[in-house]
Amino acid sequence: MMRYSIRVPRRGPALMASAVALATVAACSSGSPSGAPSPSAPSGATATSAAPTSAPPAPTPTPTRTYPLSTEPRVIPAVRDHEAARGPGWKPAPTAGIVLGANSAGLADEGKLLAGELGVPYRGAVAAGPGDVELALGGTGAPESYTLTVRGNRVRITGPDEAGVFYGTRTLKQSVKATGAMPEGVVTDAPAKPQRGLNVDIARKHFTAAWIEDRLREMADLKLNQFGLHFSDDQGFRIASDSHPEIVSAQHLSKAEVRRILALAQSLHITVVPEIDSPGHLGAVLRAHPDLQLRNVQGVPRQGAIDISKPASARIVDDLLREYSALFPGGWFHVGADEYQALTVRNPSASYPQLATAARQKYGPQAGVQDLAEGWLNDRAAVVRGEGKVAKAWNDGFFRGGVVTADRRIEVEYWTGKEIGARPPAEYLAEGRKVVNLNDEFLYYVLGEPNQFTYPTGRRIYEQWTPLVLRGTTPVPARYGPQILGGRFAVWCDLSAAQTQAQVANGIRMPLTALAQKVWDAGTPTLTWEQFRTLAAKVR
Repeated sequence: MMRYSIRVPRRGPALMASAVALATVAACSSGSPSGAPSPSAPSGATATSAAPTSAPPAPTPTPTRTYPLSTEPRVIPAVRDHEAARGPGWKPAPTAGIVLGANSAGLADEGKLLAGELGVPYRGAVAAGPGDVELALGGTGAPESYTLTVRGNRVRITGPDEAGVFYGTRTLKQSVKATGAMPEGVVTDAPAKPQRGLNVDIARKHFTAAWIEDRLREMADLKLNQFGLHFSDDQGFRIASDSHPEIVSAQHLSKAEVRRILALAQSLHITVVPEIDSPGHLGAVLRAHPDLQLRNVQGVPRQGAIDISKPASARIVDDLLREYSALFPGGWFHVGADEYQALTVRNPSASYPQLATAARQKYGPQAGVQDLAEGWLNDRAAVVRGEGKVAKAWNDGFFRGGVVTADRRIEVEYWTGKEIGARPPAEYLAEGRKVVNLNDEFLYYVLGEPNQFTYPTGRRIYEQWTPLVLRGTTPVPARYGPQILGGRFAVWCDLSAAQTQAQVANGIRMPLTALAQKVWDAGTPTLTWEQFRTLAAKVR
């Protein structure tokens, strides 16, 4: 409260009385008890000032609100590290917006997507203000890593690459969706494995572009980054072809649809890996080219198998590999190599003498049908390598012994230990090969459940599987961990009518969610399965 200093004019008793009265009012308004003399008031009628002779009492301080230490954000996959802090955290507010840090214009797509998801404006490359979320490139962390800091009613997400910052936005989005806020503190996060994803067989069953796009969006929120597209098999060839239109099934994706899928995938930091499986699983191609079908010594054709002794067989497959390498911009191409029917008989050389002859001509007198098949794999891998791709192939296309050895640059996609001459997964790893986990015991969703397959559950993956469990339920030694690049959950449509597209999407929802947790952090989860499932219902 202000104090009034009253200068009293020397003009007579009336004015003096008024001055005294005003001084008394001033003293009362300064806190003196009513009827008691103010310490600062004059003691006689001749005083000329009511100025104080001591400092006023100090104001009473306003109490500061205190907060408990924050807890880890509730997200899937769980963050690897959270440094707790005291504070209110962050939640979307009318004044909040998404902004970009210096030299981070490449994050515009991530910023616009997050702004739409949180219902706040995107403001671009401007200084962050109160309540804002800032996205910025920077730092020296591992690929796909990020740091998310919540402090002073602001959020800052940084990472060494765009993918890492994007994953930081997924953490923020999920936390807000689960609890309405992002807790105070610092998240430091990075994936355990570089390849994390979903494989879908669209050859046996046609899936629409819209269905595939919905799966990509789900994958992105789970920080999955690889989508395998198996589009050629005995039952169908499902993407339009310019080089061989005669092989394309009636129901298929146009190249325009594929480009739309690829554009969405790229914006979500997902690489689409195309697969043309050979020398088996080529029934759709062979229907248009029956002269290339493999036949045994009695002239009986083998389903889906191409005759690899014929130069024309390599030409048509290589035409397709080059055509789709140009369509798909990612760094991998899956060339199959599994279940070649010539190798499933007791004596391949006797049953398929043309293959045995070709093997000896190409690889020497000791070579057999197995070597011709292994050479086929190497040749197809060389074709896609020439197009700038890393080749992937199924583990039952890699054989022990023989004259020809599979190129060590080919990534092994390990799915089964049931093949003829089955090799335990440690054999591939001991050879120094890089392996991706698609263990059919846990990660194969086979429509109709034929051949003793049962639909996998999220709980079993969550509680029993890790990337080290390549075959059956037994993990390989931990020393091989760095060679295991990750894992994918796989949908196979053997009995295509067994489920609708919607049923497939619903059936794989929790298994895919569990896989996402285990390839981001292979350690034992902190949540129980029931807690995890409850959280998934909130954030997905």
